[in-house]
Amino acid sequence: MPRFYFDIHDGELLPDEEGTECADFEAAREKVLASLPDVAGWITPVDSDNQAVSVLVRDETGREIYSATLTFAASRLDQAAS
Repeated sequence: MPRFYFDIHDGELLPDEEGTECADFEAAREKVLASLPDVAGWITPVDSDNQAVSVLVRDETGREIYSATLTFAASRLDQAAS
């Protein structure tokens, strides 16, 4: 079974040194899509109203084969300070 590496980027690169065995590319892609919201929850944002986390998938040769990004953006709509 092929091994895929899931590097996390949230402003800093957190490389996956061990990798995970997945049946194929589609299984690796599905793993990213299912886990990305959880990964975003581990990140402590510098600006809590704007946050993005990406997962870059590499194959066994180190070739980048897939990337997914989850972005959270919020803004205050009224200008009055509370």
